[in-house]
Amino acid sequence: MKKRLFILFICVLMTTGAVFAFHASGDVKRNGTVTITREEYDRLLQYQKLDEVLQYIEYYFYKEPDVDKMLDMAVSGLLYGLEDPYTFYYDEEYWAQMQEEEEGEYTGIGHQLLGSYEDYSVTVTRIFKDTPAEAAGIRKGDLLVRVEDIEVTVETMQSAVNVMRGKIGESVEVEVYRNGEYITFNITRAEIHTNNIEYTVLDNDVGYLIIYQFSTKSFKDDFTKAMDDMEKQGIKSLIIDLRDNPGGLVDDSVFVADRFLDEALVVYSEDRFGNRGESKSKDGATDIPLVLLVNGSSASSSEILAGALQDHKRATIMGTNTFGKGVMQYVVPLSDNKTGIQFTYCQYFTPNGNAVHGIGIKPDIEVAMPEEMASTLFEVGDMTDPQLKAAYEEALRLIQ
Repeated sequence: MKKRLFILFICVLMTTGAVFAFHASGDVKRNGTVTITREEYDRLLQYQKLDEVLQYIEYYFYKEPDVDKMLDMAVSGLLYGLEDPYTFYYDEEYWAQMQEEEEGEYTGIGHQLLGSYEDYSVTVTRIFKDTPAEAAGIRKGDLLVRVEDIEVTVETMQSAVNVMRGKIGESVEVEVYRNGEYITFNITRAEIHTNNIEYTVLDNDVGYLIIYQFSTKSFKDDFTKAMDDMEKQGIKSLIIDLRDNPGGLVDDSVFVADRFLDEALVVYSEDRFGNRGESKSKDGATDIPLVLLVNGSSASSSEILAGALQDHKRATIMGTNTFGKGVMQYVVPLSDNKTGIQFTYCQYFTPNGNAVHGIGIKPDIEVAMPEEMASTLFEVGDMTDPQLKAAYEEALRLIQ
């Protein structure tokens, strides 16, 4: 009898629409109901099934449910329905961790990942120096396939990252696929310090600048300091290395382009409604000869910079075809200021109108990395790196 009364209660609840408390215009009655617009009521009906399921669980599940956790998962599922690997939910823990990463420090094992939208695989693209990942033997080029009990794909990558970031001093089990073999590591988490820029001056006054990622809050200051220092040392040409750079903030890549381009279009975007957004550089650029190194893991903001410098014939692009991530995302905090979401909102194009998504940037000069050296970690400026050596020779040619 009680079960029937409860089901009847749900049916009444779902057909009234007058018992929900929310921010809306309308008259508030003394009995606690509100008057809402038809548009607001229709929107509530969209979530009728979700609330129906939640109420069944709250009343009948055999254990006390964690409703907050259920709602977190519901938000994740809502975004998962878009079937977009670049759209996902930041729960409270991961939102806080993301803020830490922007500062250049976080807890984890010390590697950088890039997910493929083609086969949904996740590849290790960088190993940070003096980190647990380096000590354990994780290599650049490894496919990350499992973290604890999570089978890793692009769709689960954020969850896997959350697990790897855990508590300092505790271990995490990580499995990779390398050369036809599955390898399992137990790695102890530690505090990770990241540097997104390194530079040096090579022989014959050739500057060499590595940009690992466009992400930390100090990026613009770090880039400016590096450029100013190399120019004081009298560099005559410059190599910018964007290999394995997965991207980051669009604004940072435009900031870099502004150093080398006088007033010009850097990138433009279009949303599904046809609205166009543009990012431009300003006057006052340096005219130093440029070589840009890219590879198949150069993505997103790296491709924005490469496409702009290529279209304006401002740099020689060398290496291999880039990744092909030609869409942009918003990262926004939600109303609780503890969680957030990332979602794709537009596609971007190079100044000449070339699409990047699924295509990438084709280098002006193709230079492949020998397969046997694909996972080698070179020191900064090491000329045994065949792609860097080719870029250096091109940088010398540009100043002769």
